[in-house]
Amino acid sequence: MAKRTIWAIVAVFLAWSIMDFILHGLFLRSTYEATANLWRPMAQMNMPLMYFVTFVFTVCFVLIYGLLVGQKSLSSGIRFGALFGLATGITMGFGSYSYMPIPLTLAWSWFFGSWIESITAGVIVGAIMKS
Repeated sequence: MAKRTIWAIVAVFLAWSIMDFILHGLFLRSTYEATANLWRPMAQMNMPLMYFVTFVFTVCFVLIYGLLVGQKSLSSGIRFGALFGLATGITMGFGSYSYMPIPLTLAWSWFFGSWIESITAGVIVGAIMKS
């Protein structure tokens, strides 16, 4: 089980890193440029810290699934990812919108992006860690 957990962590981390690049680096680039006054300049962003945060988040996601989900299967991974994504998406998108002057379209993008990323992670853990 330890090998499957490690493989799941690696796979989810890679998937999330790629999906984050696509979402934030490509799809939302113009939105971020239009709201540049809200963000640090690229030269001041701490990329190692971003990857560390993503790694810790990944480890937590995989361990919560591994330790707390009884029947591990693809369908339970998808359900777990969807519920986890709903929680993280609502806080990331609309929680941020409640106190930051971001456009509503960005809140929706963060919500759906987080939800899709978590469902994808659920597919990965469900497939790798199935009983």
